[in-house]
Amino acid sequence: MSDELTQHRLDKMARIRERGDVPFKYDFDRSQTIGEARAALETLEADDAEGALIENQSLAGRMVASRGQGKVTFADLRDEGAKIQVFLKKNTLGDESYEALKDLDIGDFIGVHGKVKRTQKGEITIFADSWEILTKNTRALPEKHHGLTDVETRYRQRYLDMIANPEVLDTFKTRIQMVSVMRRALEADGYLEVETPMMHPIPGGATARPFVTHHNTYDRDLYMRVAPELYLKKLIVGGFEKVFEINRCFRNEGVDTRHNPEFTSMELYKAYEDYYGLMDETEELFKRTIEGTIGSLSFDYQGETIDCSGEWKRITLFDSIREYAGCDLEVTRDKEEAAKIAKSVGVECDATMGYGKIVDEVMSEKVQPHLVQPTFLYDYPIELSPLAKKKRDNEALTERFQAVIGRMELCNAFSELNDPIDQRERFEGQGQLREEGDDEAQHLDEDFLTALEIGMPPTAGLGIGIDRLAMLLTDSASIREVIMFPQLRTIS
Repeated sequence: MSDELTQHRLDKMARIRERGDVPFKYDFDRSQTIGEARAALETLEADDAEGALIENQSLAGRMVASRGQGKVTFADLRDEGAKIQVFLKKNTLGDESYEALKDLDIGDFIGVHGKVKRTQKGEITIFADSWEILTKNTRALPEKHHGLTDVETRYRQRYLDMIANPEVLDTFKTRIQMVSVMRRALEADGYLEVETPMMHPIPGGATARPFVTHHNTYDRDLYMRVAPELYLKKLIVGGFEKVFEINRCFRNEGVDTRHNPEFTSMELYKAYEDYYGLMDETEELFKRTIEGTIGSLSFDYQGETIDCSGEWKRITLFDSIREYAGCDLEVTRDKEEAAKIAKSVGVECDATMGYGKIVDEVMSEKVQPHLVQPTFLYDYPIELSPLAKKKRDNEALTERFQAVIGRMELCNAFSELNDPIDQRERFEGQGQLREEGDDEAQHLDEDFLTALEIGMPPTAGLGIGIDRLAMLLTDSASIREVIMFPQLRTIS
């Protein structure tokens, strides 16, 4: 904003003070919100369309438009939920109050007292008996007709984005509603919400590169959690049987339309359950959350209609690769041979990738793009799942599943590994992968192994990506559209 425009607004603020007014009020006693006032009038109109009006209203919000016509001024006032027209007339307000309107700018917060009714043109309007400045805006908002379209500015100044683009505010409200619905569904099923540490002595619970921080008092490095999984399973060891956590996780990974270094997930663990039973419960939880959020199990995402009703498709991971990629990666366990098979279908793999990573890469590139409708992929290679139990009839696989909707992985779940000897061997295998260059492989966690030695009952666990589910339900192409304040590069 230019110095001239800034000074112009500061001059107006000075005139407000000279009149003995306060440009930054402490409070305002609203009779109701704008949305409530509109709804109340519409209810009255159902009985008396001609004479419906509501007296003695006090509404407040940000002025987003103003147009003067001599002794009459119209303005648009918007609060969190709705917008209303304001009618300000010189004969009603008096000369001094009407003249003071000249010191208002688009972006100011004002309070208005008066009656609410429709104009002859059908616009719901508050006819002002009086008004007052609540907060003076000293920085111009984006120009009305062009809005705020620069993506970097939108993400860096999300508050401005929500003002200029009201649909952004609606997106975040949908996300908030979605989390609330999911939480209520879990609580209704007897799950207890818990909290676990954000800083871990050992990064664990997921295959990911961690962020490192330092504890000054203990003079030791700690890791921002990549997942709460190991702590939640310790709670199962301790006696809890159904727990969940809606949590922030941090993974020092790349940024794209589906990945952000800081993200939100929901993880739950249920004792005496396996992945077969949990798959049914997961489908039901998704359906309850989706329908409870948007009122339907069918919705459009990026130009395609997704229908979550009915029974979701279920297919093994290797069958999906055979069906969509046209190759068979189950015929070998050798990573060099697997890399050759992947290359034959156009998937390049680097030397640091183990067998499991190669399978996962083929799935991501050749299978996932076909999975628009809800699909469960299940039975994953043991190399990809160091915390999952071996499949009962095939020890090369684990009892693990993922749900893919709209070409995005939405959840990860498995029958939890509770054999401490097997778990130690898996951790040691992950250590070997680290030595071979895989810096995302997991670390050996002695405290977690001790917990398993104490004994964990048969347990199934599930993690759902909150951000990605929010993308689906708000038709957002990028994860940054559903994260209020995403991380961005520093401006040089």
